[in-house]
Amino acid sequence: MRGRAGRRGVGTADRPLAPGAGPSAHPDWPDHVGHGRDALPDRTIAAVVVNYESGPALVRCVDGLRSEAVAEVVVVDNGSMDGSLDEVRRRFPEVAVLVPGQNLGYGAAANRGVAATTSPWLLVCNSDLEVRSGAAALLVDTLTVNPGYALVGPMIRTSEGDRYPSARRFPSLIDAAGHALLGMFAPDNRFTRSYQQAHLGEAGPGLQTVDWVSGACFMARRSAFEEVGGFDEAYFMYAEDVDLCWRLGRAGWQVAYVPAAEVTHAQGVSTDRHPYRMIFEHHRSLLRFAARSSGGWRKALLPLVALGIGVRAGLACLVRVTHPPRAPTGAPDPRL
Repeated sequence: MRGRAGRRGVGTADRPLAPGAGPSAHPDWPDHVGHGRDALPDRTIAAVVVNYESGPALVRCVDGLRSEAVAEVVVVDNGSMDGSLDEVRRRFPEVAVLVPGQNLGYGAAANRGVAATTSPWLLVCNSDLEVRSGAAALLVDTLTVNPGYALVGPMIRTSEGDRYPSARRFPSLIDAAGHALLGMFAPDNRFTRSYQQAHLGEAGPGLQTVDWVSGACFMARRSAFEEVGGFDEAYFMYAEDVDLCWRLGRAGWQVAYVPAAEVTHAQGVSTDRHPYRMIFEHHRSLLRFAARSSGGWRKALLPLVALGIGVRAGLACLVRVTHPPRAPTGAPDPRL
């Protein structure tokens, strides 16, 4: 494992921008990101948007990314039939659209999009996400001045303005069990708050080192993403972000949360179309990650973990039947 202190950027990361080439300083930028934009390295961004029947949300997402001066925008479609791609092609002919011909899952689709780009910085996001002005530049600047970090995530707000717990830690066995049993019924319990890093909601705007951030939106250093092989395509949906950050950590990289950069995620636009399939995929991915990341004596507990995950999946289905959401509001999914 290589040390973190010696990490550097990729490609043209040491080439300075021309004077005045960068954006003006954002009022919420933390102190560790300086205002000397003309001295910063190449900040060219490629955005990869994974789409599945997001409707008008996809156009809003792409439009927001273009306003952020993202150099490359690639939309990877997982078999949409709602006409959202036609609208993107009509309004944004310069945007690349990849149609694999089947639903590959989130991580596999994102990998295809990354492979179609060349920029040193990768913004990967859901299609039902809108980026606040200046957020992309802030995330790149954070990675630029912190070479030991491979990936950073912004603050994700729901469409109602609430902070979604998108930056978390790898839970202890006690926290994992407590969150699994109580998270759907008493989301403010101490186990869930510990796992979801509830204290980050009161933290300042500066960089916060965390174990993992949500794959709904993050900025990654291409060299680090490619070093670990990108997303593991064995995950169809859910936990592929946890797994990616876990592997980056094992390779010597760090992951951070930057709440000064904000995005809005209207959760449920796509996943609510197939709720029970998503519950199944979520819990199957949890089991896969538990099997991969458990070592030593913890492996002996995997049968109990599998049983607990199965029970939790059943409870999640029961909650869905008895308390179905009236509409995708962007509220955090209690199953997460």
